[in-house]
Order: sequence, then structure tokens, then C-alpha cells
Amino acid sequence: MAGSTARGAKAHRRPWWARAVHAVWAYVRRAPGTYTWLAVLLVTTQVIRHVDPATADRILERRSTNLHHLQVSPVRVLVTSALWIAGGGWPFYFLLYNLFHVPAERWLGTLRWISVAALAHVGATYLSEGVLGWAIHRGLASPRALYTLDYGVSYALAGVVAVLTYLIVRPWRYLYAVGVLVVYGLGVQQSRDYTSIGHFSAALIGFACYPLTRDRPGSFDPVASVRAVCRRVRWRSGRPTPSARSSVWRVWRVTGAGAAGQVPRRSGPVGPR
Repeated sequence: MAGSTARGAKAHRRPWWARAVHAVWAYVRRAPGTYTWLAVLLVTTQVIRHVDPATADRILERRSTNLHHLQVSPVRVLVTSALWIAGGGWPFYFLLYNLFHVPAERWLGTLRWISVAALAHVGATYLSEGVLGWAIHRGLASPRALYTLDYGVSYALAGVVAVLTYLIVRPWRYLYAVGVLVVYGLGVQQSRDYTSIGHFSAALIGFACYPLTRDRPGSFDPVASVRAVCRRVRWRSGRPTPSARSSVWRVWRVTGAGAAGQVPRRSGPVGPR
């Protein structure tokens, strides 16, 4: 009876590609905002790739958050400037979005996540362009900088990178925060331009979004995660750790896998070989 049930389940098992599609969809739908944003960025990236350089410059200039556009049409350029990639290419940002935006959206929820990204994008834009305006007024920058190209998603990314500090458990949280400050601080020290100031400002805004994180459940322990990965690798390589084998035995007992009268055989005592 049990054998026929197992054969029937195997016969009705979905093909590998169907299982793969289901797994990908289950992963994507847990961060709908991030992947919608990535889809838009993919389209706009293809547009820029398939037009001539002069047309690309005109498209990006109309969506640039430079000082001129922030005075005449701030809402339009603040929204549209975040729909285009400034360097790095779409695959690079696909990786960064999965590393930072996806966990942030799943942890905070879509509304709070997009709030952090928007605050960082808008706040850092005005702070960096304010510095540029001050430099122009003092004669430290050319008046032509009023019309400079300023677009992209990196300010929003920097804010989300920073807010993830509060997802990490102590004491690793403090090490991560120092790393974020060092990375963006070195950018200011080396480049000394308004873009690097914008990135550093966006990170500070992300840190300031702590009130949006206070009642959110969940945490990330990097050390525990590394240990779990190591145990999983050892299990798949055919040499499970004692704790992994004990966990499998406990799961079998809890789920009632032996309801059909099948008892798993234990090849040996639990413990290191």
C-alpha cells in the first residue's frame, strides 16, 4: 500500500521546469516593488541602448535632477530620474537589488521600504544639489553645472543599504554600520564631488529611518547564517553533521512520516565519525 502510494506520487510529480518556475515566482512575489522597479529599469536600459547618443542625452537631460529642473519641475524629475541607470549596467543592479532591496522590502513591507528609498533619493538629491548651488554661488563651480546630468537609483540604494543595519543582530550591526560609513565616506574623500556627497547623505538618511524599523519582526545573524550554510553543504556532500542528523530524526518524528509503518534506518550512532 505504501509502495503504491509512493509510486503514484512520483508519477504525478511536476516536471523540473514547472517546479523551477514556481520557485522563482514564489521568490519574486515576496518583493513585488523591487522586481517591478527592476522590470522598469530593464526597459529603460534597453531604450538607451537602442537609440543614438544624441537622443540618449536628450532623454536623460529631461529627466535629470539638476538645479534648473528642480526649480521648474521638481516632482517630475524626482520621479523619472529614478527610472534610469547611471553606469554599471542592468545585471549589476539586478545583483545589488537582490542583495539589499529584496531583504529590505520583505522585512519592512513594501510601503515602508519604498518610503526609505524615496526619502533617501529625494533628500540626498536636494542636499547634493544644494552643495553644488553653493559652489556655483561662491564661484567654485561653473554656472553650466546648473544643467548637469543627475539621474539614477544609487541614492535610494544607499539609503536602503544603511537601513538594513537595524535588521542585523548585535554586535554585527555596529560592524556593518561602520562599513557603510567607511565605504561612502571614502567616496567623498576620494571624489570630492556632489554625487559622492549625495551617496553619503543618502546613507545618513537611511540610518535616520530607524523609527520605520522599530516594530518590524525578524533579524539577521550573519554568523548563524554561515554556520547553517556550512551544515547544509556537509549534509549534501554525504557527511551530515551530528546536529543535522538529529534534526532530520526530530522532523521525521514530528511530521509523522512513519504513519505507513515505515521506520527510517539509522546507519550508526549519532556523533562525529
